[in-house]
Amino acid sequence: MTYKNILIIKMSSLGDVIHALPFAAALRETFPDSRISWLVHPQFSAFVPEPPIIDEVLYFDKAAFGKMGLGEKWKTLRATRSMLRSRNFDLVIDLQGLFKSAVMAWLTGCPHRIGYCEMREGSRLVSRPITGSHAHDHVIERYLDVARYLGAKVEKITYPMPALTEERKTIRQRLQEAGMPEGEKLPYVVLVPGARWETKRWPTGHYAALARKFLAEGIWVVLAGGPGDASLGEKIRELVGPEPHLLDWIGQTSLRELGALIKEARFYVSGDTGPLHIATALQKPLVTMYGPTRPDRTGPYGNPQATVLVSPISCAGCLKKHCDHWNCMGAVTPEQVYKLFKEKEARDCD
Repeated sequence: MTYKNILIIKMSSLGDVIHALPFAAALRETFPDSRISWLVHPQFSAFVPEPPIIDEVLYFDKAAFGKMGLGEKWKTLRATRSMLRSRNFDLVIDLQGLFKSAVMAWLTGCPHRIGYCEMREGSRLVSRPITGSHAHDHVIERYLDVARYLGAKVEKITYPMPALTEERKTIRQRLQEAGMPEGEKLPYVVLVPGARWETKRWPTGHYAALARKFLAEGIWVVLAGGPGDASLGEKIRELVGPEPHLLDWIGQTSLRELGALIKEARFYVSGDTGPLHIATALQKPLVTMYGPTRPDRTGPYGNPQATVLVSPISCAGCLKKHCDHWNCMGAVTPEQVYKLFKEKEARDCD
């Protein structure tokens, strides 16, 4: 069946939006002449694909909505309903599978609403779940099962990422102003110490020890992440000590500038966090440490230069956001990460 006006609903979070990019690419290839829109929270929209993949980006600001009074919320929902219905969608695809996305799907008024296999919080009552052969595999494959249901022939994982041309110029200028030598391959690595779950964070002492190893070899280290992780950067700098080649840029870049910083880097290291999936989509050499979460479901996917170090602790993969005996992440050592970096560098030189 051919659809002329399609809406993808994937509003958050950063990593989840990145995971949906291969689906968007497959959908566009399947429906080259259709109009495809994407509904997203504005703070996670930086990497929603540009035309020709996505024709229009629509926004629902959940953060602002949460601060509104009851009357203003009702007014906003009515305006959102009017906006969505004016597009006359003939297919709505809910890749979020939550109550909030179900509300948005219902507001469109479109009678043909589908979602991926894991529909929660009552969302399956609004959109029909599509379960394919990859229902127990990586989330990207679960999304792609929906594309396959619609007729897509998925031969490879493709991330339609922006070129970030202006952002790369900005980042290179900032690095040059910090004293970094200019060249085709800049001598720095990116470390992102933060994560939304406290249990997904690698210990700051481990990041500091790893940073010292890079710095000892003349490799600059740039700490990156969101403003909420500023205290982690301060602690790492304190543990490393005075070092002009350690740059703390946590909270000092936009998301697209963060993407450019990662794109220009020699290597990337973090736990399971949104920027990890930016690095994956950009096909960067990277190492990531996993403890409470499961890489087979949400880990780096489609990047042959990515390596996952899974905690050897028996309870790894517990999916707990808080833990009374949290030691899984610390069991992955800086020495392990640095050894993998050296091995990857050696292969690149062969």
